[in-house]
Amino acid sequence: MRVLLIGLGDIARKAYLPVLSRRTDLDLHVATRDGEVLDEVGRTFRIAHRYTSAAEAMRATTFDAAFVHAATVAHGDLVRLLIEYGIPTFVDKPLADNLAEVEALVALAAARATPLMVGFNRRFAPDYAALKSVDASLITMEKHRHRQPDRPRRVVFDDFIHVVDTLLFLAPAPVLRRTIDTHVVDGMLHAITLTLAGDGFTAIGTMHRDSGLDEERLDVIGGGARHTVLNLADRVEARGTQSFHRRGDWHSVGRQRGFEAMCDDFLRAARERRPVDAASLLATHDTCEAIVRHAER
Repeated sequence: MRVLLIGLGDIARKAYLPVLSRRTDLDLHVATRDGEVLDEVGRTFRIAHRYTSAAEAMRATTFDAAFVHAATVAHGDLVRLLIEYGIPTFVDKPLADNLAEVEALVALAAARATPLMVGFNRRFAPDYAALKSVDASLITMEKHRHRQPDRPRRVVFDDFIHVVDTLLFLAPAPVLRRTIDTHVVDGMLHAITLTLAGDGFTAIGTMHRDSGLDEERLDVIGGGARHTVLNLADRVEARGTQSFHRRGDWHSVGRQRGFEAMCDDFLRAARERRPVDAASLLATHDTCEAIVRHAER
């Protein structure tokens, strides 16, 4: 498969290129406007095909799939261009930072029968994915930041979206009720609490942007057990007594955080021309838009 990576920022270099560059079934091409980064990445990952823009790359050859790792503000134009060419497209979360543009892109992908996937890696992280089958009546997820209050739209769509998507992914039944609380000071979002509920379950997500530490914790409770995952690395099981598990020393970060499985899934979707999961994409971004509106009003 001939695959194009657009945007070579921190996440592309730390999470995606180490996974994709090891695959012998891929012919990787990279594109970024930063010439120094382009050369550095090309040398580090031994990628010969380098371009200064997506348009230049697409004039040079055709592609079987593309990964978009550019800044959020550029997602809409890049994804639209790729879909119009019929290229299966993976984009880092969010698809866009507003619901209207998300709806338009999802509709375009469906109309062009072009696979479109958003990078919610926690759906594929093994310790999170294993909890999908748990008999859950209470799900809680915390994701905090140390001294990082910011504008509501940026906080929600660039960070809290992981909490939203994970709760929706793990919810054992349809969400029937949604409650939102936000704490805003001088236009800066300091805290969010989201509650989702349905028949037999409650899911609560929280984020504090002025916390004492960058940290993430997931708890799934039900059926006489409590399953806890700390920072996507440590697992605690409680069934009357506690047992602790930590990922093995040789277990790669890409696998533990779900990037390997997520890339595999997207590349299969590209080969199979799998239809876009519109309902899931729209549900996550719709909830994010509702949180932003609550914070801004």
